[in-house]
Amino acid sequence: MALTEISTLGEFGLIKHLTEEFPLKNPESVKGVGDDAAVLDFSHDPDTRVLVTTDVLLEGIHFDLVYTPMKHLGYKAAMVNFSDIYAMNGMPKQITVTIGVSKRISVESLDALYDGIRLACERHQVDLVGGDTTSSVTGLTISITCIGTAAKDKIVYRSGAKVNDLICVSGDLGAAYMGLQLLEREKTVFLQTKDGVQPDFAGKEYILERQLKPEARRDIIERLGQAGIVPTAMMDISDGLSSELLHICEQSKVGCRVYEEKIPIDFQTASMAETFNMNLSTCALNGGEDYELLFTVPLALHEQVNQIKGIKVIGYITDESEGTALVTRDGAELTLKAQGWNPLKNPVE
Repeated sequence: MALTEISTLGEFGLIKHLTEEFPLKNPESVKGVGDDAAVLDFSHDPDTRVLVTTDVLLEGIHFDLVYTPMKHLGYKAAMVNFSDIYAMNGMPKQITVTIGVSKRISVESLDALYDGIRLACERHQVDLVGGDTTSSVTGLTISITCIGTAAKDKIVYRSGAKVNDLICVSGDLGAAYMGLQLLEREKTVFLQTKDGVQPDFAGKEYILERQLKPEARRDIIERLGQAGIVPTAMMDISDGLSSELLHICEQSKVGCRVYEEKIPIDFQTASMAETFNMNLSTCALNGGEDYELLFTVPLALHEQVNQIKGIKVIGYITDESEGTALVTRDGAELTLKAQGWNPLKNPVE
């Protein structure tokens, strides 16, 4: 089947083609795609605040099209933005999507990308209300801005952790990183052999999905809300647990103790770390892209938090003077270091 060149549609034709299957779902979305600007109305509730976040994904930096399906990429691009809104204890409502595309990208590829975005929006009840398209000479670029809402008295910042608060995480950690290691290994083998043999990923589906198709934790925010729990501080785990926890400690002016044995890790993650001869705890602490929630709650809520499915207590907040440490399985204390993803560590000259 011949692929359709983007130039045959033109900018406005392409925008219409990609966005016409995105019906509006939220009452705040008055006008979506099709005018000079979207129209949103948040005036109905004076106790609600608007949250705004933006993430950009660059080909060759954040994703590799050799092993990343376009539909998965669209889904992930939306999810990383939803996750930032959930990390503020809010709910995402609208997104705008801006893409930069080269001539090698077909209309059908963009259809798949927007299929993934649409699936994410449907699952999380979010409206696509605008964006932009432009040409690119450096590969595919995806920039998404997400707008959300939160009750003004329930917004959670990074700066609210208090001494003796419990440190909690949702889900499990390190799986996305091990999925990436597996994909990179198989890419190298594929390019070296050039025989077209496809890799066998049987038994490794979970870690691959965690890398290629992560799920923002709306369910955890809903469960906390149903239990009447408002965290004192919260972040999503995009750059690695150690990095995010140090952000909370720095902005809250506190220290912490995290127990190595309490960090939740899936069996597939552990198995793959053994295959690669990598330290499992290091992968969980520094891998990143898990998009789980890291948050703190008062010690008095210990029993309530333990009853919420998908949440595990991994440590506690200390006085700033006690520093930040990982307590190993043998009881030793190691200074916690931010060794996770840093997008500006090796910038292009």
